[in-house]
Amino acid sequence: MHEDDTKAIARQALSLLDLTDLNDDSNAAAIEKLCAQAQTPFGNTAAICIWPRFVAQARGILGKGHAVKIATVVNFPAGDLAVAEVIAETKQAIADGADEIDLVIPYRDFIIGDEAAVVEMVEAVKAACAPPIVLKTILETGALKDPALIREASDLAIAAGADFIKTSTGKFAVNATLQAAEIMLNAIKASGKPVGFKPAGGVRIVADAGDYLALAAAILGEGWATPKTFRFGASGLLGDILATLGGQPAPAAPASY
Repeated sequence: MHEDDTKAIARQALSLLDLTDLNDDSNAAAIEKLCAQAQTPFGNTAAICIWPRFVAQARGILGKGHAVKIATVVNFPAGDLAVAEVIAETKQAIADGADEIDLVIPYRDFIIGDEAAVVEMVEAVKAACAPPIVLKTILETGALKDPALIREASDLAIAAGADFIKTSTGKFAVNATLQAAEIMLNAIKASGKPVGFKPAGGVRIVADAGDYLALAAAILGEGWATPKTFRFGASGLLGDILATLGGQPAPAAPASY
């Protein structure tokens, strides 16, 4: 690939990046650093994605209405909380200043045939996310495995009101894959709805990002991927983006998403 093309992908990926710190040992200092890292010399990331307990701190740093959105996770990572608990998590996160909610669907229930559990959870959390709050639903595609299950989970989440469908928590053995992405993007196309897509976990270099963007363009058209319709959930991708744009060797990526 030509260097200019690689840089163009890097610039686009930067604008679509949910810069993520969902490490178990994350702390206030890490969140302060993340907020700074999200604002680069080449432009801002779309969002940061952090644990709910840090949302108020991040909002204090970034200020109301900042270009960098604050995303947080609920029912995370196991997807096994009661609906009432997840609603409480969601409402507290929004009160603390979250712009976007990344919800893990009850994927274990879904795997054993309980489609209604997915619909109930997504509809309930969507009802708690008054506009302009964005709801992303995490399907945990590495656990679902079966392409038919991935497609059905995508269809259910979309029908229940999800603004985005997202592959993974980043906490499972298998995270984002191009196979899962193709299934999910085709579900979005078939729905005819303005639903976004977020591959998360394992997208570490600009070349990886380019593969997902090319797939999205092939299925949904050139220019479809914007911050309103496409995000990358990643912690290590930013380093390679900055190295590509700055003409520097890429730093070692963090070990975990």
